[in-house]
Amino acid sequence: MKSFFSKLGFRKMDEMERDIALKAQRNALIYVLVVLAILSFYESFKVYTQHISLNLVPSFLLVTTSFVLILSQLVLQKRVVKGDDEYKDTNPILKIIVVGVIVAAIVISIGAWIVFSGV
Repeated sequence: MKSFFSKLGFRKMDEMERDIALKAQRNALIYVLVVLAILSFYESFKVYTQHISLNLVPSFLLVTTSFVLILSQLVLQKRVVKGDDEYKDTNPILKIIVVGVIVAAIVISIGAWIVFSGV
């Protein structure tokens, strides 16, 4: 499989190329998050002013993109310092974030149910 990809021109990036790619990915992620936040606020404003149904796609994409970013950063950081003797994990931040996300999802679900049921 390696020879197949090497014939297509794929190769391992050096340090400079990796740094450039990571900065470009960061810029693209920031752009997507800003555009989705603006679109979510616009959709919410439209619902408030015109009393139409809410389009949940931008909000869903915004929340899931942010969640994947945070979770992947935490998992990759844990994986990098796993066997390091100098690094001591005194803050269980991953557990706190996961519990916070679960609680927030439950509260948002209950709030959405109340709004859509007309209670």
